[in-house]
Amino acid sequence: MFEGVLPAIITPFERSSTLDLDIGGLRSNIEFLVQNGIHGIVPCGSTGESATLSFEEHERVVSETVDVVNGRIPVLAGTGSNNTEEAVRLTRSAKDAGADGALIISPYYNKPNRSGLVKHFTRLADLDIPLILYNVPGRTGQNLQPDLIAELARHPNIVGVKEASGDITQISEIIEKTRDEDFIVLSGDDAMTLPILSLGGAGVISVAANIDPGRMVAMYESFNAGDIKKAQQLHYTLSPLFRAMFIDTNPIPVKKAVGLKGMAAGPVRLPLDNLDDAKTRALSEVLVQYD
Repeated sequence: MFEGVLPAIITPFERSSTLDLDIGGLRSNIEFLVQNGIHGIVPCGSTGESATLSFEEHERVVSETVDVVNGRIPVLAGTGSNNTEEAVRLTRSAKDAGADGALIISPYYNKPNRSGLVKHFTRLADLDIPLILYNVPGRTGQNLQPDLIAELARHPNIVGVKEASGDITQISEIIEKTRDEDFIVLSGDDAMTLPILSLGGAGVISVAANIDPGRMVAMYESFNAGDIKKAQQLHYTLSPLFRAMFIDTNPIPVKKAVGLKGMAAGPVRLPLDNLDDAKTRALSEVLVQYD
């Protein structure tokens, strides 16, 4: 179900003192992505500033996404937390709203031991909604090891992992250890998409697809069709964009880029701050290649 290019979408805010949700802009951005052939969509991930959304805002963004998509592609809602009960609330809400699955980040800051991780993910999986684990040690301070992921993959509702460790050897080992399970590995890093696909990965949860969904989809579909040379060409065409998306903390650059492309964005919420002038100029120079 969760294969191909799945943009991790931004959450647009109104330019007001309270930075209220821009629901019309959110819906318009989603429709743009769907019309450009994406294979799924991920609201309320780190790119969607989930850390600074209230419960009510988080639930509204997921429900609006489900409504706009209207069954055309899968909706994978970010519902993780470092508080298991908060994650339970968000995951139940996403399920009730009609999301097709939940993306669950490894608990950050707490650094739970192995048994705690198993119990945390199992508690959420037992809510009877497909889960994609999210391994991003750079944000959580803890790496989900391949043997742990393989153990969790035996749960029928834990169907995959978004891998953003940046360690291609680890990613290969995860695929190796889960080949006998109904389990997928998605790239959590745009630049790693093609290498991960070559190892047997299923796709990417993408930041860059907010800006150029067409080329991201074409790269994935070229690889799937066996046209490796075209997939490589598209990878290198997109590589400057991949790098530009991380000239500052995600989602600061992508949110600025979405706004520069004329779509709904607005500011980021504190403690993030908006892109400075020098980085905005550098980003603008890259974006002209992707009109």
